[in-house]
Amino acid sequence: MFDYDEQVMRSVHFSYAQTATLEFNDIFNGDRVFEKPKSISDLHALIRCIIPMGDPSIVLDFFSGSATTAQAVMQLNAEDSGHRKFIMVQLPEQTDEKSEAYMAGYPTICEIGKEHIRRAGRKIKEEVSLTAADLDIGFRVLRLDSINMQDVYYNPTEVVQSLLDLTTDNIKPDRTPEDLLFQVMLDLGVELSSAIKETVIDGKKVFDVANGFLLACFDTGVTTETVTAIAKKKPYYAVFRDSSMANDSVATNFDQVFEAYSPQTTRKVL
Repeated sequence: MFDYDEQVMRSVHFSYAQTATLEFNDIFNGDRVFEKPKSISDLHALIRCIIPMGDPSIVLDFFSGSATTAQAVMQLNAEDSGHRKFIMVQLPEQTDEKSEAYMAGYPTICEIGKEHIRRAGRKIKEEVSLTAADLDIGFRVLRLDSINMQDVYYNPTEVVQSLLDLTTDNIKPDRTPEDLLFQVMLDLGVELSSAIKETVIDGKKVFDVANGFLLACFDTGVTTETVTAIAKKKPYYAVFRDSSMANDSVATNFDQVFEAYSPQTTRKVL
């Protein structure tokens, strides 16, 4: 057991917390938008010990707060040309309306974290431009929501066929093509960090994920020609929206087109 002076220990702890705050505030040009952030220096040292150089592991922070962990990961990657990735998880906790953070335009802690990652990434690239020429400082922001599919309110036995509108879309009306894309990526086990490009095939917008591994089209008026053009790309997965098909003929011939041009493609219709 160590004998120590409690007042001295308190003084040391205060100094440590103050250093961490100064490190963080420097990113926001001195503005105090977050109280008691994690220490960038300590996280940097910890991650370096756990994940060696060259290991492309993912660092997960379940209580990311201001996303200081993300800055530490990017800093390490800049120093040793690493490829570590990060996942930051944070509830959209609201900031006090009288706080500097709220008045600076950050209504939630999530917004502070997002801006912190942007600013830290730019700062790191500027400071170590020679070694970080290819440093990836991009990130995606995803939020939890209910499923994209319409809720079923009635038992099938209670539905009168004459009252059933067969043309009703099975997707909730407020959902975007991007919402559907990420649902599909999760369902198929495609990494959410995969490269995503938007391209046009036969006049329709198509999401190209992981260099052709997954092709997804959620536009309306999809014709057999559109399906054929996508099939000829020979993706591993091809996904369409059921209500996107221009007519019944397109839906009927859908599988036949893929059997003819890319039988190995796994097809999915939402």
